Amino acid sequence: MLFTAKLSDMPVEAESRIIIRFQDCDPLMHLNNSKYFDYFFNAREDQVSKLYGFSFEAMFRELRTSWVVYQHQIAYVRPARISEWVRITSRVIFYNEDTMVTEYFMTNDLRTELKTMLWTTSKHISVTTGQRVPHPQEVMDYLAATCVPGLDFPNLKFNERIHSVKQELVTD
Repeated sequence: MLFTAKLSDMPVEAESRIIIRFQDCDPLMHLNNSKYFDYFFNAREDQVSKLYGFSFEAMFRELRTSWVVYQHQIAYVRPARISEWVRITSRVIFYNEDTMVTEYFMTNDLRTELKTMLWTTSKHISVTTGQRVPHPQEVMDYLAATCVPGLDFPNLKFNERIHSVKQELVTD
């Protein structure tokens, strides 16, 4: 069993509160561009473990499958600064039989300022062959339960989505 949470209890959106570490910053005291990926991926791993009872290691071991990154789109809107508390939100915004797109964004602690947005497209692969394979039903059920409803992803443009998220932050 890959997920210990019931599908009906799985939230669509996950959030973490994190401090920007000195060691991850550049001489201007901004989070180094490459470190945003670490912050996003570590937050997502913690979030899915806590909220859904999911483990990437269990998927690898039980199904002999994994997701591999196919593509990233990232926008650095405002810098995250040394010792600043930020919030990282992650959510699935698209999936099909062998693909998943996860949206990440970082805001200030009050969720009033967008700092960074990332879309990561992942492909589901067999760890034995390295070839793409369809998601098993259990994973498809999870994706259906946690994907943001009402987004027309094939027609969604990244820059328009940045604007939408900024608007969400203003109205919240």
